[in-house]
This record gives sequence, C-alpha cells and structure tokens, in this order.
Amino acid sequence: MLRDLWKQAWEAMIYNRRRTTITMVGMAWGIATVVLLLAYGSGFGRAIETIFAEWGTQLIGVFPGKTSEQVGGSKAGVVVRFTQDDIDRLERTVPGVRDVSPLLQKDVTVSNELHTYTWTANGTRSNIQNILRLDIGSGRFYTPLDDEQRNHVLVIGSEAKQKLFGGMYAVGERIRLNGISFEIIGVMSPKMQEGENSDVNRQIYLPISAMGDLKDPKYLDGIWLNYNGDHAAVQKAVRESMAAAHNFPPTDRQAVFVADLEQQLSQFKIITIALQGLLLFIGALTLGIAGIGLMNIMLVAVQQRTKEIGIEKALGARRRHILFQFLAESLVITGAGGVAGIALAYAVSIGVGRITFYSALASNAKDADIQLLISPSIVLLATGILVVVGLVSGMIPALKAANMNPIEALRYE
Repeated sequence: MLRDLWKQAWEAMIYNRRRTTITMVGMAWGIATVVLLLAYGSGFGRAIETIFAEWGTQLIGVFPGKTSEQVGGSKAGVVVRFTQDDIDRLERTVPGVRDVSPLLQKDVTVSNELHTYTWTANGTRSNIQNILRLDIGSGRFYTPLDDEQRNHVLVIGSEAKQKLFGGMYAVGERIRLNGISFEIIGVMSPKMQEGENSDVNRQIYLPISAMGDLKDPKYLDGIWLNYNGDHAAVQKAVRESMAAAHNFPPTDRQAVFVADLEQQLSQFKIITIALQGLLLFIGALTLGIAGIGLMNIMLVAVQQRTKEIGIEKALGARRRHILFQFLAESLVITGAGGVAGIALAYAVSIGVGRITFYSALASNAKDADIQLLISPSIVLLATGILVVVGLVSGMIPALKAANMNPIEALRYE
C-alpha cells in the first residue's frame, strides 16, 4: 500500500513537473540561505577566536596602578609597585599557573650603522615566548642561560628587522640600544598589526637581566602569565594574592589592572551567539516563505484533484491513505529541494572562499578573515528546520484532502 501511495505521489509530481520544479527551486533557495547564513555566523566566530589566539586566550597581564579605596590607616591614591617577589608569590599561590614572566619596558633608541629609531624594548624571562606565543621566523629565542649570564642578546620583530636591515639576513648582526651593543639572535614571525601606528612588529625582547643595563630593575612594569583552568578563578587568585602583598582590598580594581584575554573573548562570544541567532531567524524566515509557496502549490493540487479524491474514497481509500498521499508528495518536493539547496550552499561556500574581514584593518591578518564553514551540525540544524517546514506546509493541504466529503468531491467539476 505504501509503495503504491509513493508511486502515485511521484506520478502526480511528474505530471505537474513545471509546478514541482518551481516549488523545489524555492525550497532549495530557502535551505541554501539557512546553511550559508549559519556558515557565515560560524566563520565570524572563528575569525574572532583567531584574532585572540594570535596572543593566546589563556593569558593574563597584571599591571600596577593606584589604590582607590582606603584600608586601615592607608589613604587612597597609593602607588602600587611590583617587585621580583610578586613573581615568586604568583607562582606559589595562583592555581593552574604555567609560566610567569616579569616585564621591564622602556622606549629606547635603536640604531645600527645606517638607521636610528625609537622603539619599545621588553625585558622578560625566556618563557615569555610561550606566554605571548612569540613565534620565531629565523634564529632562536633567548634561553634561561642567556638570562643567567646577562648575555646581551635580543629578538626583534619582523618590521624592526625590515627597517634596520631590509632584505638582509639579520641574525648574528649587532645593534645598539641607547648606545649599548646587543646581538640579534632571532627575528619573530609577523603578527597581526592594525595600521602603521601599531608597533606590534617593532617590539624588541631581551633577557630581563640584560634589560637592567637600560633601566633600573627594582620595580617591574607588569607581569604576564598563562594558566590552565577557569580564567575567573585565576583572575580572582591573582587579585587576592597581589592585594595581600600590597595591602589593598581585592575589590579595588584601580590598584592593579588585570588584562584577561579569555574574559574579553567570552564577551565577543556572546556577540557571536547573538549574531548566529539573528542569522538563523532570518534563514528560517526565508525557508518559511518557501514553505508557504509549497503549501499554496499543494492546496492548488488538492483542488485540482478533488474528484480524484472522491473516487479514491468511494473505492475504499481511508482518510490516512489520502493524508499520506499528499503529505508524501510535499515531503518528496521538500527532500529534493533540500538536497539541491545543501549542494548549492557547498558550491557557494567553495566559490566565495575567504571573505575580507580583519585583513581590511590589519596586515598579516588573512587567517582572521571570514570563511563560510559548513559543519555537519549546521547541515543537521538546517535539515531539521527543513523537515519542520515541509511537514507543516504539507500537512495543511493533506488534512484538507483527507477530510473531504466523498459525495461532495464526486460532484466537483
């Protein structure tokens, strides 16, 4: 029986092939819109994550400020100063911490035989390479031994190398920082950089012991650390540890500034989820419009086949047989349109490729552009919406056909 009903539905579609084709095109367009919009939202989220991943997401920077709350007899406005003891304290008290590095920072005169610039020098431990994901393009990064021996070695950014040496090989060359000679042992790979005013790729890194020849190392300019675990718990532990050491309440946000990249990424994820929800609504609305077209076509089919329905009922066809006959026809149209639409979406995603996003604002940022990522979960979600639309659009005409009075149907001209 079911086989006969499917065959009858297929024959009806073939008989009205023009109407069927137009309806399938509408369903294909609707499902393709859903898939592509969801793929765009997924690609947008991936682009945001790529931007943050450039430096690492499980990353926290701690920088000194001034107290804004009174504690005991201490007035507000006390300058907080970090020392090497704070590094040891954070390593002991913060759960999940992996690497901790002090930061000594100073704008220095950088020169060789041909050029002179003013750039930022960063004195750190060697583990800053892991903390900030400083990839080396050529040469090497400095080691704990370089720090222990106060070696005058440094690693420069890709743009700094280009400005100082052009196309020449820079590793092994010497430059002067405030007149003090240092050997270049490594050149970093380019990082994403927004505009010419950004100095991301002009940064210079050197052992903190050697930085002591350029700046008094007694007080630190900041602390960088990475960790495993929950960012909120780590941030709380950092604040509590620093508060206990420097006599200010942990609630004083001005005493120390904590840059928590995971927290910032979470805020962007909320925006991404909201965007994906909006795109899903728009896509579902488009598919719903296609479903209305399918419903109208099926209602016309029911009207045109009223007498046929009456004959089938007179010959003993039950209500569920008529219902399934028309529902099967709408589901076949929906399924065929869905397959064509998903194939169209894949073709468009491949054809479009990379959509300019962050690379319009920053150099070395092609990896952070938007790609239409069609994942299995997107296809399943879109298919689920399609099934619901197909069932609703087909059920109403099918119910109308199934509920017809056979006598009135036989009289229909």
